[in-house]
Amino acid sequence: MEMLDLTLIWAGIIGFGIMMYVLMDGFDLGLGILYPFAPDEGARDVMMNSVAPVWDGNETWLVLGGAGLLGAFPLVYSVFLPALYIGVFLMLAGLIFRGIAFELRFKSKRNRRWWNRAFCWGSAIAAFAQGAVVGAYIQGFRVESYAFAGGAFDWLTPFTIVTGFGLMAGYALLGATWLIMKSEGYIQEWAYKITPLLLALVLGVFAVISLWTPFVNPLVWERWFGHLQIIWMFPALALLCAFFVYRSVKRRGEGVPFIATVGIYVFTYLGLIVSKWPIIVPPDFTLWDAASAPESQLFLLIGVLFVIPIILTYTAWTYWVFRGKVRVGEGYH
Repeated sequence: MEMLDLTLIWAGIIGFGIMMYVLMDGFDLGLGILYPFAPDEGARDVMMNSVAPVWDGNETWLVLGGAGLLGAFPLVYSVFLPALYIGVFLMLAGLIFRGIAFELRFKSKRNRRWWNRAFCWGSAIAAFAQGAVVGAYIQGFRVESYAFAGGAFDWLTPFTIVTGFGLMAGYALLGATWLIMKSEGYIQEWAYKITPLLLALVLGVFAVISLWTPFVNPLVWERWFGHLQIIWMFPALALLCAFFVYRSVKRRGEGVPFIATVGIYVFTYLGLIVSKWPIIVPPDFTLWDAASAPESQLFLLIGVLFVIPIILTYTAWTYWVFRGKVRVGEGYH
């Protein structure tokens, strides 16, 4: 294969891995964000039990995307890590606290409230950090001689703060619709009640970020407003999915709200990719500028083509085994 083909293949693999992580880890981060607002401790048990069998497997996609990015596009690491050290550290710290809470909350009686807080704050911090990192990618970095030339807090700006809180709201919506699908009774009714509020919040933040982004990055302005093109299909489809979320909640649907929320994420994610394509290290470096040697890409690709089917198989099997409702007093632990 030529380098062009390998680079595009790797871009697709990494993009798929990141999207899978956002979708599959997003709803359990969202449940953590919603934790303080749950009706009672029994509802919190159900919320955690609904994701306890699958949350650690979801992290596999983060590892796959990160390792593939390092091997296929090393320039991304050499620029992004110095630019985002603090943001990435906060994300990993949040994920660690959340993971510990999964294991210890059910075993601790006297200090359970502290593990509730660890689960909540770990989820919130990880979600905010991920959103801020995405915002930093959109606004770009100061790069000189293939190295980051900015300061430690360049990633934290009013725009990235908004994207951070926006992703928190989006994850909370994903968590609420997941809970609709996985719970019943008063817990499900609570999830039905908060979903329209979260949807309105997400759409509001979506509108603010959409209007703000072209002013943050001239490339995005040109891509969206230079002339009419197919790119406008993605926000239109995201809004259509939002309509299906609202309608299905009003009709007391159980699976459709979650699937439609996933659709919002997918089309927003695709819109972001198209907005920046083919820039991978903003403001100037393309996929091909950042790519490793073709031999390195091919060597890694052979291994990944074996690993991805295995990950997809055991992920599908896990979700199939633990399908169905989670009830108070029952669960994985």
